[in-house]
Amino acid sequence: MEMTLAVGLTLLLTLCLDVPEAGGLMERTPGDSAQKRSSQPSDTKAGRCSYTFIVPQQKLTGALCLNTQSVAANQSEVSALRSELARQQEQLEELRGQLEQEGSLAMEVRALRKDSNSMNSRIAQLYAQLLHEVIHKKDQALELRRVENLLLNATTQALQVSGNYRELEKKYGALISTMSSQNQLIARLEKQCKCRESSPSSLMPTELPKSHANVHPNYSSEGSEMTNDVQRDQSASSPLQEKTAPDITTTAASTSTEPPFISLPVTKTPGPWRDCQHVLDSGENTSGIYLLRPRGTNRLLQAWCEQGQAEGGWTVIQKRQDGSVNFFRTWEQYKLGFGNLDGEYWLGLEHLYWMTKQAEYKLRVMLEDWQGRQVFAEYDSFSLEPESDWYRLRLGRYSGTAGDSLSWHNNKAFTTLDRDKDSYTAGNCAHYQKGGWWYHMCAHSNLNGVWYRGGHYRSRYQDGVYWAEFHGGAYSLKRASMMIKPT
Repeated sequence: MEMTLAVGLTLLLTLCLDVPEAGGLMERTPGDSAQKRSSQPSDTKAGRCSYTFIVPQQKLTGALCLNTQSVAANQSEVSALRSELARQQEQLEELRGQLEQEGSLAMEVRALRKDSNSMNSRIAQLYAQLLHEVIHKKDQALELRRVENLLLNATTQALQVSGNYRELEKKYGALISTMSSQNQLIARLEKQCKCRESSPSSLMPTELPKSHANVHPNYSSEGSEMTNDVQRDQSASSPLQEKTAPDITTTAASTSTEPPFISLPVTKTPGPWRDCQHVLDSGENTSGIYLLRPRGTNRLLQAWCEQGQAEGGWTVIQKRQDGSVNFFRTWEQYKLGFGNLDGEYWLGLEHLYWMTKQAEYKLRVMLEDWQGRQVFAEYDSFSLEPESDWYRLRLGRYSGTAGDSLSWHNNKAFTTLDRDKDSYTAGNCAHYQKGGWWYHMCAHSNLNGVWYRGGHYRSRYQDGVYWAEFHGGAYSLKRASMMIKPT
C-alpha cells in the first residue's frame, strides 16, 4: 500500500510544476500546518489549480496542486522576445522608409522614362528634318552646279562677244585715224582754196541767208561785221570736203555709230566708259580724250576728261579758249556736236541728254578773264529734256565764286540760228548773240558767243563770251568751260 502511494506521489510531482508567478505545486514544511492552511487559499487563488489531491501526511506535507494551464515564460525570455520585437519593428520601419524611397525613385524612373520617350520622338523628328534638309541641300547643290554651268557658258559667250567688240573697236579706231588724215588733207586743200576765193560771203554760215527774215531790222546792215567777228571753225565741213570724201561718210554710216565731231584719235584706254567718273574709278587719272558710251544706248562718243581739277571725274561738255572754232551753228550741229576735242568744242545736245539720263549729274562752269583770274559756278543738278522738248535745261542750286548767271536760263529751251525757241518775241536771240544757248530774253550768260580777244569789246549787240555776274555782258572772257560729273 505504501509502495503504491509513493509511485502515485512521484507521478503527481512530475506533473505539477512550481512557477512562482503563474502558480504550481507548492511544498510545505512539516509542522507548519497553520501556515499551510492560511496560505492555501491564496495559493489556490493564485495558481488556479484544476485538480487537488489529498494524500496521507505520513511522508508529504500539504496538498498537491496540479495546473493544466500552459506554462508561463520566464522573465528573461520575455525581455529577449521584446527586444527582438523592437528590433524587428525597427527593421520594419527601415524597410518601410526604403520602400518609400524606392517608390519615389520608381516615380522618378517613370518620369525619366516618359521624358526619354518624348526625347526619342523629338530626336526622331529632328533626324527626319535633318535628312530632309540634307536632301534639299543636295538638290540645291545640283541646281547650283547647273546654274554654274549656265554661267560658264554665258561667260564664254560674253568673252566671245567682247573679243568681237574689241575687233570692232580696232576697226573703228582705224576708221577714225583714216578720217583724221582725210580731214587734215581736206583742211590743207581748204586753205589753198581760201586763197583763191574772192567773195567774203563764202565764209558765212550757210543758214544765215535763209534767216534774214527773222533778223532785227538793223541787223542786216551788219553782215560784213558778223563775218569778221565770227571765228571760222577750221574743222567745219565745206563743199569741197563733201565732194572729195564721199566714201568716208558712206563708211561711217555703215558702222553702228558715227563720230559726233572731228577730233584727234583716242589717246587713252579705249573703254568705252559711261562717263569720266567711270574712267577715274577704273584707275585712269590722267586728263585726256576717252571713248564714252552712256548706259542704255549704243552711242559711242569721245570727250575730254578733266581729272586734275576739283577731285577729277569731270566730263567736259563745252570749252572755249582761243576762238579757233565757230560756235555760230545750226540746230543739227549743236545736236550732234562739233569742234576739236583737244581745243574748242561742243559735246552735243543729244549726247548730253543720254548722259544725264543715266544718273544724277552736277554742272561746274570754269571761267578765266584776261588778267588770269579764275572763278567757278557750280550747280548741284544738271540735266536736259529730250529733243521733243527742245533740250530744255534743268538746273539745281548754285554755289561758287563767279556769281549766278545761268539760273535765269533755267527751264528754257535751246535756241539756235534756225530754231527760235526763246521768249523774245521781237526776234531770235541766237541772231543777236551769235551762238546757240538756252536763251530767255535774251541772256545773262552767253558762253557759246563770239570769242573776242582782250576782254572788253565793241559790238552792236552783246554777242561775246560773257558771264554777266563776272565782268558784265560787254567783257568777253579768255577761257570758259562747262563740265558735268555724277553726284
